[in-house]
Amino acid sequence: MPAEKQPFPSVWTRPQRQRRDQPALSREQIVSTALQLLDTEGIDALSMRKLGDRLNAGATSMYSHVANKDELIELVVDEVYGEIEVPKPGDPADWRAATTHSAQSLRSAFLRHPWIVSVLGGVGVAYLGPNMMGLSENMLTVFEEAGFSLPEADQAVNTVTAYVIGMATSEAAWLTVIARSGQDEQEWTERLWTAVEQAVQPYPRLSRVYAAQRGQEADNVRIDSFEHGLECVLDGLESRLRRTGG
Repeated sequence: MPAEKQPFPSVWTRPQRQRRDQPALSREQIVSTALQLLDTEGIDALSMRKLGDRLNAGATSMYSHVANKDELIELVVDEVYGEIEVPKPGDPADWRAATTHSAQSLRSAFLRHPWIVSVLGGVGVAYLGPNMMGLSENMLTVFEEAGFSLPEADQAVNTVTAYVIGMATSEAAWLTVIARSGQDEQEWTERLWTAVEQAVQPYPRLSRVYAAQRGQEADNVRIDSFEHGLECVLDGLESRLRRTGG
C-alpha cells in the first residue's frame, strides 16, 4: 500500500483485530490497570512489560487490543476525558454556568491525573477518541444554543479548553513537585515564604501581591486564581456574543 494511503498511526484509525477465541483480557481491564499505574507511579513508570506484570498477562493478550505504548496512552487519555462532566443543554441563558461546570470538571480531572499534562502534545490523534469527541460535541451544543454561530462556538470551546489546560498544567506541575517532597501543600508553602519575601523585595508590586496572599490556604489561592481567570474568559466571550447579535 502506498505510504500516503496508510492510515494515521492511532488506535482510533487502526482496524480492530478479529479473534475467534475470547481474549484473556478486555480493553477495559488494560486501560483501567494502566490508569492506576500512571496515577500511582507516573508516566515514566509506564511500560508494556510492567503493565503486563500487573495484569499477570503475556504480551499476546495485550497486543490483541493495543499495538504499542502510544496506542495505550491514547486509550487512557480518552478514559480521563470520560470523567469530565458537561451538563446537557437546557436554558440557553445558562451557557456560562454550563461552561463553568465543565471547565471545573476538566481542571479536576487533570489534577487527579497530573501525568496527563506531559503527554497531551504527543498522543497521536487523541481528539478522535469517543469521550473527547462527545465532550467537544456537547460543549459545541451549549455555545451554539446560546447564540454563537458554529464557527464561533468552536473557537469558544477551544479558548476555554486552552485556558483550563494551561492553568491545570501549571497546577499539576506544582503539586507534583510538592508530592515528591513528602509534605502537603500548606507545609511546603509556609516553608517557602521566607525565600519568596526576600526575592520580591526589589519588586514593589510583586511584594504587595505576595503579602496579600500570606496566611491564606494555598489551595484556596489556586482555586480563586482559576475562577477569576475563567470569569475573565467568559466575560470576553459574552461580550463577543453581544456584538454578534446572539
